[in-house]
Amino acid sequence: MECWIDPFSMAPQKALENIGKNLRDQYERWQPKARCKVELDPTVDEVKKLCNTCRRYAKSERVLFHYNGHGVPKPTANGEIWLFNKSYTQYIPLPISDLDSWLSTPSIYVFDCSAAGMIVNAFIELLDSGTSNNPGSARDCILLAACEAHETLPQSAEFPADVFTSCLTTPIKMALRWFCTRSLLHESLNCSLIDKIPGRQNDRKTLLGELNWIFTAVTDTIAWNVLPQDLFRRLFRQDLLVASLFRNFLLAERIMRSANCSPVSYPMLPPTHQHHMWDAWDMAAEICLSQLPALVEEPTAEFQPSPFFTEQLTAFEVWLDHGSEHKKPPEQLPIVLQVLLSQCHRFRALVLLGRFLDMGPWAVDLALSVGIFPYVLKLLQTTTPELRQILVFIWTKILALDKSCQVDLVKDGGHVYFIRFLNSVEAYPEQRAMAAFVLAVIVDGHRRGQEACIEAGLIHVCLKLLHSSMQNDAQTEPLFLQWLCLCLGKLWEDFTEAQLIGLQADAPSICAPLLSEPQPEVRASAVFALATLLDVGFDSFRDGVGGDEECDDDEKSRAEIVVIIKSFLNVVSDGSPLVRAEVAVALARFAFGHKQHFKSIAAAYWKPQSNSLLNSLPLLANINGSGNIISSQIGPLTRVGSDNSAVVRDGRVSTSSPLATAGVMHGSPLSDDSSQHSDSGILNDGISNGVIRHSRSKPLDNAMYSQCVLAMCTLAKDPSPRIATLGRRVLSIIGIEQVTKSVKTAGSSARLGEPTTSSPTPSFAGLARSSSWFDMNGGHLPLTFRTPPVSPPRQNFLTGMRRVCSLEFRPHLMNSTDSGLADPLLGSSSGVSERSLLPQSTIYNFSCGHFSKPLLTASDDSEELLARREDRERFALERIAKCQHSSVSKLNNNSQIASWDTRFETGTRTALLQPFSPIVIAADENERIRVWNYKEATLLNGFDNHDFPEKGISKLCLLNELDESLLLVASCHGNIRIWKDYTVRGKQKLVTAFSSIQGHKPGVRSLSAVVDWQQQSGYLYASGEISSIMLWDLDKEQLVNSIPSSSDCSVSALASSQVHAGQFAAGFVDGSVRLYDIRTPEMLVCATRPHTQQVERVVGISFQPGLDQGKIVSASQAGDIQFLDIRNQRGTYLTIDAHRGSLTALAVHRHAPIIASGSAKQLIKVFSLEGEQLGIIRNQHTFMAQKIGSVSCLAFHPYQVLLAAGAADACVSIYADDNSQTR
Repeated sequence: MECWIDPFSMAPQKALENIGKNLRDQYERWQPKARCKVELDPTVDEVKKLCNTCRRYAKSERVLFHYNGHGVPKPTANGEIWLFNKSYTQYIPLPISDLDSWLSTPSIYVFDCSAAGMIVNAFIELLDSGTSNNPGSARDCILLAACEAHETLPQSAEFPADVFTSCLTTPIKMALRWFCTRSLLHESLNCSLIDKIPGRQNDRKTLLGELNWIFTAVTDTIAWNVLPQDLFRRLFRQDLLVASLFRNFLLAERIMRSANCSPVSYPMLPPTHQHHMWDAWDMAAEICLSQLPALVEEPTAEFQPSPFFTEQLTAFEVWLDHGSEHKKPPEQLPIVLQVLLSQCHRFRALVLLGRFLDMGPWAVDLALSVGIFPYVLKLLQTTTPELRQILVFIWTKILALDKSCQVDLVKDGGHVYFIRFLNSVEAYPEQRAMAAFVLAVIVDGHRRGQEACIEAGLIHVCLKLLHSSMQNDAQTEPLFLQWLCLCLGKLWEDFTEAQLIGLQADAPSICAPLLSEPQPEVRASAVFALATLLDVGFDSFRDGVGGDEECDDDEKSRAEIVVIIKSFLNVVSDGSPLVRAEVAVALARFAFGHKQHFKSIAAAYWKPQSNSLLNSLPLLANINGSGNIISSQIGPLTRVGSDNSAVVRDGRVSTSSPLATAGVMHGSPLSDDSSQHSDSGILNDGISNGVIRHSRSKPLDNAMYSQCVLAMCTLAKDPSPRIATLGRRVLSIIGIEQVTKSVKTAGSSARLGEPTTSSPTPSFAGLARSSSWFDMNGGHLPLTFRTPPVSPPRQNFLTGMRRVCSLEFRPHLMNSTDSGLADPLLGSSSGVSERSLLPQSTIYNFSCGHFSKPLLTASDDSEELLARREDRERFALERIAKCQHSSVSKLNNNSQIASWDTRFETGTRTALLQPFSPIVIAADENERIRVWNYKEATLLNGFDNHDFPEKGISKLCLLNELDESLLLVASCHGNIRIWKDYTVRGKQKLVTAFSSIQGHKPGVRSLSAVVDWQQQSGYLYASGEISSIMLWDLDKEQLVNSIPSSSDCSVSALASSQVHAGQFAAGFVDGSVRLYDIRTPEMLVCATRPHTQQVERVVGISFQPGLDQGKIVSASQAGDIQFLDIRNQRGTYLTIDAHRGSLTALAVHRHAPIIASGSAKQLIKVFSLEGEQLGIIRNQHTFMAQKIGSVSCLAFHPYQVLLAAGAADACVSIYADDNSQTR
């Protein structure tokens, strides 16, 4: 048999023609559009002419050359095949090199003859020797040969003579015939029935179509599991003809090896004939063949589909339940792809595929390598409603890994599908957020995508959704708001027409309210959307402004720009570094576009003799008699003409930030370690508008510019090092450079510090210019992102929530000789190169990280965390019970269990005992923090809270003490920094930093900030030399309230209740005490003045242990300790005169009935709540018995009777009562 024709059943010439015609038909069935030409018994010239004609016609397409050499000798050792002379009297050899030169590349050769491997060997030699006429042929020539060089074709009657050709061109027929002779069915089934299988190969609902479909799935799967990825992609995914020939070649290998013949290919494939998926094919074939007799007899009978695909999907599902990145990949992946073609299995296949892609970027990579892309792209044309959600999810996963798909999506109009989904009300907000993400990726840096989405009305859809969510009282999914903003930002980024559309559609006034949303990510994304709405120099909008009719638009745009800038000024002192970084980038864009106006404002008030910007700043605020940007509490920007002295305080700039926004630790991507998505230090190289002519920009109100300058200065002095760097970059754009003094402190290494307090003109300490922008962004390490839970647990703030990527703080000590100079990079004159130096936003890349993490499953470590937390809770409860019920015995000098010389030059300022490990943390005036294990007497870690110390540390607090606790460090200036991993040497990371005090009183030089943290509510209370108490929600990283202190004096002590959330007490400089409860409308519960003998400041205040709401202990500098029950208005019910006129510290135990006070006269006294003195500790244990300093701080252990005492001599001692020691 040749091409299923018996050549002896007809005349030789007719048989030859019929065989040729059949072969052509068999190829055309695979490639209907291909053009086939048959040459029967040709001469060398005919073959040459045929090859040249085909190549000319095919141009750069692939040409297939099929050689059937059954009637001529075997190929020669040199790889020559045999043809005829014109008169058919002799054989003429044709070298493979000639053939290669005529056909050139890309080409595919099929050699069906004995010893065909000779030709392949010769071809490989030809390539190796480099004499191939076409240098590209090595790259794209494919050879398929029927057997190896030493083999002859099978002679058995069981096979057709051209078994290799039959496998390649009629695989189903060949596979079934071969299987039939080996199956149990061979007795009951007549092989001739195989030719009568009903249906069409491309109709999967028929028997023949289903068999073909299963065969494709099986061979694809074998190839994907056995071949290297790049070879699989080249042979099975780039060209339909090559793919089908290679699938059929796998069958040829299986069948011919059973006849001891090994087909050969170039490129070579690993053996596949024994792969276990062939068993699945045999089973499917048997099930189909068993139905065949009934179907042939009764053509109307219904055919039962094979369970093959259902079973394979189940196998894939089992893998999903137990598999992982570190196990063998699921071999059913190519089958899942095939199943997407069928409507009945499609939904299940997509859901399983979604689960697989969610396992991580490695899974998306595998799916793309198998060829998922064209399938899911085509599915975007379906309108089936139930597929929409899972398709959006799958595209989210693909685009989170591979942004380059954006081009094909736009080309196929896929963006319309996602816009429709985004606009559909019935979808969940999380899923619509995914659609917004997909659209943001489509337009990210892709002009064609931006244009297509604008044509489809995406700007108006997003603005409408944002507007309706702000009107709606119900809380909108934050992720949805975040991605609507990011999508808008990317849509009009560097695209003037889109920016104009946005400005005309009131985008600024729609986005501005989002700056007071509780989630830092939403606020940062809103800043990003508003910032990209400003063209870099928004004036280049009006390049072509002609007549007066444009004038209204112009005014409208200017008004909108003012709205945008005002909204930025409102969040300059937001509690989240994520938000402030975006504000800095936004102000840089604005300053770049309005550089001339900014420079003239700065220059007009610049004093050449002064090194300090701050000397001239108060004048800046005076422009036009308006413009002081200090605002009262929360509210719109107020402009006050007179009170300018408030602007600058001790080298700090206080800004307006009518913080409707700000506050816990999700960390932020502004770390010195940067993730694959975080690009804080990467310079943008795409320049959209070329050189911008600044002269065209029309100035806004001068007061607006001066407010912006003040905002930039605030950013340049930010507590977060990364943002301070950004702030300095912004100032350098408008021509303001800083000069830093290097202060050497005696006995310590050179430190960059604050100027001495006596300095009449405080310099802008610590704002050195690094010699290059790249230095400032030094050291990027990869970091991981954690996915935000849908609703974070209430009790635990910060850990593992939203963004635990740290603001790792690597101090840059910039004392280099050129540190006072501007960036050399910034001196360049051309607008283009300057434009590329603008700091780049990070929120978009940071937010993308969310979608590359698993979204369908919770992280594994949560159980471990819960178990640890339960252990600690149990331990704490046992200790609390002991504290409450044991009578506290004496605490005196003999009670000391440890003493530690902290080596602080200025003495210990504040100390803290860790609840679950024998660790004490101490800090000094220079903001150095040291961590010590008092059981083992070892120093665990020591680090500087800040490069440029302020006025010492006023408070240390632990956040989330039941989990991986974070260390909150409050400086006397009100700057809060929160550290993680602080007990490991050198590993401490800054999680977040913000300034907790805003709106200082005029003329105050030091803020003397006092703060306290309340774990139950997640609130941080902060006050000082200001007229209000700031209430920060650290979960939202936001200032949620500013409570008027209703006193002319400033707050000198703060204590929050550890039992009643929202309740706190404040002690004032005049000796008065007030109790507040933020749950009540008027906030202030009551006020009293317990310290009446002498009017001195309240040094310490605390709630008494127990559940009583209003029982407070207050100690004044005069030395008296007052016990108050504030709800009982008769004032104090107990007074202890502890120390005469020298009380310096007070500590009240959280659970045990014990308090301690310290004095400047080196005494610590311990009392019970009834006023009984339980002990006295005299600090006289130093070796030389020299005079030592006063007691500076006292702190009890939360769950044990342990007292840590720090003194001005840098010594920290720890005392335990007798009971604790015996325990």
